[in-house]
Amino acid sequence: MRCLGAQSPVSAERTPRHRAWRPQIYRKCTDPAWLLLFFLFWTGLMFIAGSSVAAGATGRLLFGYDSFGNVCGRKNSPVDGAPLSGQDMTLKKHVFFMDSCGLDGKDGRLGPTALCVASCPAEQLHTLEEVQLFANNTGSFLCVYSLSPANYTQNPKAASLCPRLPVPPSKSFPLFNRCVPQTPECYSQFASVRINDADALQRALGGIMSGRDTVLGLCVLAVALSLAVMLTFRVVTRLLVHTLIALVVLGLLFVCGVLWWLYYDYSTALSVALDTERDNVTCLLGLAVVATVLTAVLLVLVFILRRRVTLAVELLRVTNEAIGRCPFLLLQPLGTCAVLLLLWALWVAVLLSLGTAGAAQVTEGGRVEYQPLWGLRYMWGYHLLGLVWTSNFILACQQMAVAGAVATCYFNRNAQDPPDRPLLSSLSILLCYHQGTAAKGSLLIPVVRVPRAALTFISFISSALKGKPSAWSRCLLRCCACCLCCLDGHLRPLHQNAYVATAINGTGFCTSAKDALRLLSEDSSRFTSVSRFGDFVIFLGKVLVACLTVFGGLMAFNYHRTLQAWAVPLLLAAALAYLVAHSFLSVFEAVLGALLLCVAADLHTNDGSPAKPYFMDHELLSFVKRMNRSHRQRPQAAGGSAQNQDGTELRPVVRSAR
Repeated sequence: MRCLGAQSPVSAERTPRHRAWRPQIYRKCTDPAWLLLFFLFWTGLMFIAGSSVAAGATGRLLFGYDSFGNVCGRKNSPVDGAPLSGQDMTLKKHVFFMDSCGLDGKDGRLGPTALCVASCPAEQLHTLEEVQLFANNTGSFLCVYSLSPANYTQNPKAASLCPRLPVPPSKSFPLFNRCVPQTPECYSQFASVRINDADALQRALGGIMSGRDTVLGLCVLAVALSLAVMLTFRVVTRLLVHTLIALVVLGLLFVCGVLWWLYYDYSTALSVALDTERDNVTCLLGLAVVATVLTAVLLVLVFILRRRVTLAVELLRVTNEAIGRCPFLLLQPLGTCAVLLLLWALWVAVLLSLGTAGAAQVTEGGRVEYQPLWGLRYMWGYHLLGLVWTSNFILACQQMAVAGAVATCYFNRNAQDPPDRPLLSSLSILLCYHQGTAAKGSLLIPVVRVPRAALTFISFISSALKGKPSAWSRCLLRCCACCLCCLDGHLRPLHQNAYVATAINGTGFCTSAKDALRLLSEDSSRFTSVSRFGDFVIFLGKVLVACLTVFGGLMAFNYHRTLQAWAVPLLLAAALAYLVAHSFLSVFEAVLGALLLCVAADLHTNDGSPAKPYFMDHELLSFVKRMNRSHRQRPQAAGGSAQNQDGTELRPVVRSAR
């Protein structure tokens, strides 16, 4: 890595006095302090991961464990002071409770002994002879490990070391590697003690572990849907855009209806006071409310922007033309998605270890209990920040690499001599010089989204109170205006356009953000609105992928209501589906943002004359002309001037050899 002050040859000028807005040859490392901070942050993440893996036991959630510290289905290490620990349970994968219908709800730790068995008894065993015969035939020892099957009928203490007869009190079936009673009475008592004894974090993690295969399948579904939407954008037409909007609207309405129906069904069927049931009902209510609000907002936006479908088609066509110059841009999201999926898998594994981190304690009778290490488990906030920062860092690297490739192809005057491997060249420049900028932007940009949302809400309230005659309303309006003026100046530059400016000029994050804002502010009403509308259409594609994935998750998770907190893995699957769609479709956003910034820089530094021809081709030039005409028509309707800001006429590009 060259991020130690070295420079690499990329322009004829080493230190241009004015920003040239051309891909620079001489670069230096940008924002190295933030790269060091990101490295130190990851050092802390590795420490937490190592500590949690050493102190945690994910297998206890996944496979279950007996009362003596043995994880079922695993070969275990002995626990000091527990003589029945450290046994090989490789062939014994189910947890059997010696009295599943007689649990003590007051203290779950004093409940029946749990054992690891090879299979759950499907039929009732009424005598110890039948228990002995079942052990000899199946290898499932239903009495305490210290009692040999040959002594089931001879040992005088067999009544206290073996389960209460009949075994089981009701027919049982294996569920999540546990032998669960089938009759409603035993099932209710079993679930109310064995599940409610766990805290909320363990219930959530247990739901994730039990539904891990479904979550993985939904991620694969999201990848397939994202590829389909991405290919749809490649052959976009007006009909396809209308179809996309219709599918998004219908998908949101359908998902909202299903969520509200499930909430009603679950709340009316809440007969057993189980924490998992209450968790599912609460999560369903939250998901239904969020989905309803999101649906209402998107419906309003779709209605307002319905007449700009033609502009959306033109935007995507221009974007596809830019992608056509570097077709490998469409393959780049596959690598990004693979890295993100690997990151999320490792993050979930460490989270499970954090949730099960505990110290073994031996109690009376040689039983083993695990006391949670609260100091370590409270590090989940740091762990969550690591997920957000690292995911955004990976996406920022993708956007910067794509922007560099687009800028290299755009600022090439010789159409007969295209750049050689622009994407690989952009990736190498990113890895050598601009990782610090990606680390800085990937933290600051998500952080400022919350104040931006608050400012938008304040602006809406201010507009609503603008006509109020009261002094309180006027005072509140002035305060809001002051807050907007103060904060907007600091938050406005913090945008993803800074990545594009860094990829072109090789400057740091703050400098690039200010340069991009200054360049776009000259034509803010023209380029900003176009960019936002294009991003909105691409955002609808992401929402469509998330809606279809959530619908598949609702169909897959709507089972085992009481023993599984399935709303948590459903929420996780929805978030992962949106991020997967974002990693694929953000290529169009990155190409569109980079292209519009390159056009703005082209118009800023050139005037279309033979001495200073534009870099844009004829198709892009025609699009910019149409955009200028539509932009000039609005000021004329409002009484504004119809002249172009630079006073020049857009002329065709003149391609010449270097």
